Amino acid sequence: MNFLRRIVRPQSTDDEDFYYELKELLNFKPIKLSYYKKAFIHRSMKMVDGKGNPINYERLEFLGDAILGSVVSSYLYKQSPDGNEGYLTQMRSKIVSREHLNTLGKDLELIRFVKSNIAKEHISDNIHGNIFEAFIGAIYLDRGYNYCHQFIYEQVILRYVDIERLEGKISSYKGYIIEWCQKNKKKYNFQSYEDTGNQNKKHFSVRISIDGTVMAKGRATSKKKAEEIAAKRVYYAMQNQMKNS
Repeated sequence: MNFLRRIVRPQSTDDEDFYYELKELLNFKPIKLSYYKKAFIHRSMKMVDGKGNPINYERLEFLGDAILGSVVSSYLYKQSPDGNEGYLTQMRSKIVSREHLNTLGKDLELIRFVKSNIAKEHISDNIHGNIFEAFIGAIYLDRGYNYCHQFIYEQVILRYVDIERLEGKISSYKGYIIEWCQKNKKKYNFQSYEDTGNQNKKHFSVRISIDGTVMAKGRATSKKKAEEIAAKRVYYAMQNQMKNS
């Protein structure tokens, strides 16, 4: 079985190009290209297998998310022997945050492999993090946990993880604002509403009030993003007061 796995070779010129690009990214040889191809198929392609099951990166994304979390958790557990469960969970969340994963996907230029019926500039920015996780899932299925661990350690931990810097990084501005208000017994309110304006795509606007005063507003294509934008503006407007109380 191992012998058969070693002699697998690309079947076409396109496959050969894909194989060598993957090999350069991974720093080891990929074996079954079909896993990696699937990691870059967007659902807009509407591809299905012989049983009618969808063929796209979403299931691999689920798998990669779990493996990435496992490797990062193991690293933090070893590196922070005095960290309690809450600390370790918070640090893991910062490392595998959507913002961070999007950066990883962009830096590796994984978008160049994506097959989609939607123009890439019109796809959500989260595509970069999604396909990064799917890529991790493909590595796991192709080469197993040890190779997957090696890739994550080299491409994520060594290049991006600085524990001291991450300790001071805010992973959720909304969560920070709520926690600060509760600690200081201040009333807060996140008021959201649909705000389409002259655009075809639905937008949401959010107002944040503290003790009855509107402190900031945010607008984005999702309620969650709008809340984070508004909360970030509140933080920067009040950061000196927040850090001193």
